[in-house]
Amino acid sequence: MSELDRLRSEIGALDRAVLEALNARLRLVRRVNEHKQEAGTPLIDAERESELLKELAAANPGPLSGRAVQALFAAVLDVMKQEVRGETRPQQPQSRPAGAAIGSLSVIGTGLVGSSVALAARRSGVAKVTGWDADGSTLREALGAKAIDDAAASLHAAVAGAELIVIAVPVGALVAATQDVLAAAPEGATVTDVGSTKRALAAAFDDHRLVPGHPLAGGASGGPARASADLFDGATWFLTPLPASDVARVELVERFVASLGARAVRLDPETHDRLLALTSHLPHALANLLMQDVAASGDEALGYAGASLREMTRVAGANPTVWADIFVENGDLIADALTTHRDELANVERALRSGDRGFFEQWIGQAAEARNRMLEYAYRTEARMLNRIRIRIPDKPGVIARITQTLGAAGINIEDFELRHVSPEYGGVLVILVSGADNAELARALLRREGYSAA
Repeated sequence: MSELDRLRSEIGALDRAVLEALNARLRLVRRVNEHKQEAGTPLIDAERESELLKELAAANPGPLSGRAVQALFAAVLDVMKQEVRGETRPQQPQSRPAGAAIGSLSVIGTGLVGSSVALAARRSGVAKVTGWDADGSTLREALGAKAIDDAAASLHAAVAGAELIVIAVPVGALVAATQDVLAAAPEGATVTDVGSTKRALAAAFDDHRLVPGHPLAGGASGGPARASADLFDGATWFLTPLPASDVARVELVERFVASLGARAVRLDPETHDRLLALTSHLPHALANLLMQDVAASGDEALGYAGASLREMTRVAGANPTVWADIFVENGDLIADALTTHRDELANVERALRSGDRGFFEQWIGQAAEARNRMLEYAYRTEARMLNRIRIRIPDKPGVIARITQTLGAAGINIEDFELRHVSPEYGGVLVILVSGADNAELARALLRREGYSAA
């Protein structure tokens, strides 16, 4: 046996010994937990775990560093919790998209959303997905990404024989594309779209085959390469049927939307465009305005920008081609929203110049109440149950993974999180949202066990 083989053999023997020790430890942990359950005491004692890690680091003879010892045994503690939790808490069945609602699909426009529709449809079991795009390179990219089964040579070829046709083109081209599709599509085909505005489509068509729609999903940048089959999982998908839309076809599109993992909600086109003007289009407009206002002050303002500016302008500069179309198509309602916003700004300006503290106390309080109601809708829980935990983290790989592993092992769900990078020297701040005071208290204790601040 060579020296290398001998060393490898010794390592293998040690690995088996470690494995045996870990299994023995798990058996002991199970017995400890049985005693805790009988006594009604908490199963996780973060303070004791923290002391144990310190004791092990202090007893370490080397060559492992103290930090390595703490990291290794913290991982062991988490794995043990996961094993025991898997035994005592039955796994909740995950909601899965419904099965295929149709047999054949045609996607007209194979960018990010169109290709994602195609991928999600294939995941649901649709037997044949055909794509067509006026841009040949985009179509070839979608075929190369395996979003579609077949790249049609023409629009007519794409829609021939399709049970459902999804039009996924920019809203500026939507009316013309829909007209072409309806002219080419067979009588038996149902037609829907994914456009962000709906009034122009409703005004232009009165066809029983057409069921307009709009999924609240997408991204700042597009293309088939960024498409994903799970883009619509849990997403709201608005449907704005026309007065002439056939009821059976509306129901077909609803089943298709469900098969992609989304939730269909019916609205009339006017209500849809008004709601989106307020909840999506106005924020984009304000983000662009704010970014340009700050940039006009020079690089000094940009260089000292705080986290609040970065958060408020996250959507600034999103896909100019797509958003220019949206601002034009829904311009009147966005302008109305900006007018209301301008009137409210005038009140704020008056209060600023007069030093009206009472105005600001009431104004901020009303905003806080409104945001709490929004969070309750988003997380389906009372706002008072949501707890924010602020964690300073270093700027290095693996930190966020370690935090999520630690909380996940304890069965603590992170409802949401925000990551704010400050500088390479300082690192950043991770703000997580946890539901329930008990979960928040345990999360803080576990994070402090790992050496993080948890305010």
